Amino acid sequence: MNKKIGNIVSEKPGHDNDLKVLRYLQERQKVSQRELSQFLGISLGKVNFILKALIDKGIVKARNFVNNKNKRAYAYFLTKEGFEEKARLTIRFFKRKSKEYDDLRHELEELEEEIGKTKNKISDK
Repeated sequence: MNKKIGNIVSEKPGHDNDLKVLRYLQERQKVSQRELSQFLGISLGKVNFILKALIDKGIVKARNFVNNKNKRAYAYFLTKEGFEEKARLTIRFFKRKSKEYDDLRHELEELEEEIGKTKNKISDK
C-alpha cells in the first residue's frame, strides 16, 4: 500500500476519516497510531479518537504485538462487522463522489459555454 488514501466515506465529512483508517488497517494491521496519523495526514489525537470509536462499535479489534518492547504498538484487525461497515462506507463514498463528479462536469460545461459566448462578444468588437 504505497499511495495515500484520498478523502473518503459517508455524507458527513467527519466520517471521511473512518474509511481511510479502515482501508489502511485492511492492508496493514501491525501499525502504531503515530504511523497511521502520518500516513493519512490526520492528527494523532483524531486517529486515537477514531480507533477508540471503531473498537467500541465492534468494527475493529486491537491487540498488543507479541514480544514487542513498544507496549503502545498494537495490531488492529477488522471484524466481520468491520468489513461490512467498510463496504457500506465505500459504496456511500462512491455514490457521493460520482454525484460530485457529475455536478462538476455539468458546471464545467456551463462555464465552457459561457466562455465561448464571451469570446464571441469580445471578438465582435
